Amino acid sequence: MINRPNYLQQLKPFINTPLIKVITGIRRSGKSTVMKLLRAELMAQGIAEQQIIHINFESFVFSEFKTANKLYALVKEKIQTADKYYLLLDEIQEVSDWEKAVNAFMVDFNLDLYITGSNSHLLSSELSTYLAGRYVEIPIFTLSYQEFLDFKAGYTNKTVQNSTALFNEYLQKGGFPMVHTADYPQETVYKIVQDIYASVILRDTVQRHKIRDVELLERIVKYAFDNIGNTFSGKNVADYFKSQQRKVDVNTVYNYLKALESAFILHRVERFDLKGKEILKTQEKFYLGDVSLLYATMGFRTSLIAGILENLVYLELKRRGYQVYIGKLGTQEVDFVAQKQNEKLYIQVAYKLESEQTVQREFSPLQVITDNYPKFVITMDDFWQENIDGIVHQHIGEFLLGTL
Repeated sequence: MINRPNYLQQLKPFINTPLIKVITGIRRSGKSTVMKLLRAELMAQGIAEQQIIHINFESFVFSEFKTANKLYALVKEKIQTADKYYLLLDEIQEVSDWEKAVNAFMVDFNLDLYITGSNSHLLSSELSTYLAGRYVEIPIFTLSYQEFLDFKAGYTNKTVQNSTALFNEYLQKGGFPMVHTADYPQETVYKIVQDIYASVILRDTVQRHKIRDVELLERIVKYAFDNIGNTFSGKNVADYFKSQQRKVDVNTVYNYLKALESAFILHRVERFDLKGKEILKTQEKFYLGDVSLLYATMGFRTSLIAGILENLVYLELKRRGYQVYIGKLGTQEVDFVAQKQNEKLYIQVAYKLESEQTVQREFSPLQVITDNYPKFVITMDDFWQENIDGIVHQHIGEFLLGTL
C-alpha cells in the first residue's frame, strides 16, 4: 500500500473534531486506501484497535447491513465502552437512508466519524438536510503525476531515468491507482478502466438517478469526451443530436450532465469574466475525472491532445485545493484562473509552441492581464523554455511536479 500523504495531511487537522469527515471521489480513486492509511495513523497516535470500527459496504461481509436500522444496530453492538470510538464507513451510499443513521451516531455516541462516497449527491440534498454545517469534504482524485511515480517505484521496482517516457506513460495510462499496481500493458489498462467506467455508469449514474435512456446517456458522455477542452452548453448538445435526426430535450441533457458530474465522471468548470468580475452562466467546459476514461471508451485520440493536457492541469489544480475557472477577457480566453485564499494563478495550456502565431495566441491573453499574480504557459515542448514578460513557460511534467 503506497502512502498518499497529501490526503492524510488534509485529514489530520480534523481528527477528534465534531465535524463529519466526508471523503468523496470517483470509484477506484483510492478512497478505501485513504481510510486504511487513516486507520494506521490513528493507531500510530495511540488509539486502540478495538476503538476503530471500519466498515466497507462494498465487502460481502457487510452485505446484510444495507439499511439505516441494521447499520445502527451493528455499530451499537461494536461500541462496548464509554471511550471515544472512531467510525470509518466506506461507500456509505450503498446503505439506504444512511444519513439518518449517521445523524443518530452523532447524537447517541461519542464518535469521530469518517465516511466515503462515490457520488457528490452526498453533499447536496441528503447531507444538507441532516448534517448542515457539521461536515467537511475531502475530495480524492486519481493519482497525480508524483503519486504515479511513487507507485511506479513501489510496485514495479522499475527506475526509468527518461522523464519524457515516464510522462508519456502517465499521459496514456491515466491515474487510476489499480492500473499502476503492476506493469500492465496498455490494452490491459484500458480493459481495467472500461470496467471501472461501466461500474460508475451503472451504479452511480443510471441506478442512482433512475436514468431510463442509457443509450442517450452514453451518447452525451461521448459528446462531452469528444469536446474536452471546448466550451459548450446543454443546448449545443441538443442541437447536435437534432442535426443527427434525434430530438432531445435540453433539460434532459442538463439532467444527464449533472448525473455524470455527481458520479465524478465529469467536472464542470464555469467561465469567469476577468473585467466584469462575475461568473458567466453559459458555455462551460467539462473535464474528465481521469483522462483514461476517454481512452477506454473512445481510444487514444491524438486530435484531442491539447484538451487532454488541459485536463491533467485542471485535475492537478483541484488536487492542490484551487477553485478553478475559465477566464474570459473580451474576445480572448485564459484556460484557467485558479484561486485559493489570497493566491491566484493564470494558466494557458497548449500542445507545443510550433509557430509565432501559436506563441502569440497563448501568451497574448496573459500579457493583457496587469496584476502581479503568477502566469504560466504549459506545453509539451522539451527545449523551448523561454519566458516572456514574466510569463513562465514550463513543460507540463515539470509543472505537475511543482509546488505552487
